[in-house]
Amino acid sequence: MSDTKLTQAFSLFDEANKKDPTIETINGISVPKELRYSQLMSATLEQFAPDASDALKLAARSQHICRWEIPRDSYPMDRIGYLKWREDLKKFHASKASGILEKVGYDESIIAKVSFLLQKKKLKKDEDTQTLEDVICLVFLEYYYDEFIDKHTDEKVINILHKTWRKMSEQGHAAALQISFSKRGLDLVQQAISN
Repeated sequence: MSDTKLTQAFSLFDEANKKDPTIETINGISVPKELRYSQLMSATLEQFAPDASDALKLAARSQHICRWEIPRDSYPMDRIGYLKWREDLKKFHASKASGILEKVGYDESIIAKVSFLLQKKKLKKDEDTQTLEDVICLVFLEYYYDEFIDKHTDEKVINILHKTWRKMSEQGHAAALQISFSKRGLDLVQQAISN
């Protein structure tokens, strides 16, 4: 597989994500939300699994591609609505990424593998799916967790952390425990993983 194809695909994923109307300000710089997320996914994967396959690198970079096109509030605001939204998003991201990979010239086997990974198939059984899930959880914990805990009760945060922890591998757990959490953040992590 050629690095040129990978670079081209990343560039097209980034072009798509630059259209995100939600802007975040990071160190005084305005960045489209999903562009920043996709770049954090790539950087975290590089640290966590430096020998990752191209398919895994492509899946990480396109994990939330164009997510704003299917807003959460377009589904019922209950658990069933949430699960349906998440399921539809997986298929949507897989379809968006596949279209870009076809344009770049990737063969069907790579496109199928990226689609498989984006749909989180065989979690805990497929090594690449597990690595992708670990990276998703690590990005959340390192870059979004502190903001998240400011908006929710301790009980809800502990519940979410408990579910997050269950989805991760032992290697993922070890990497998560290296993150510099705030005092409250660390307290909640410790409560969640001791249950």
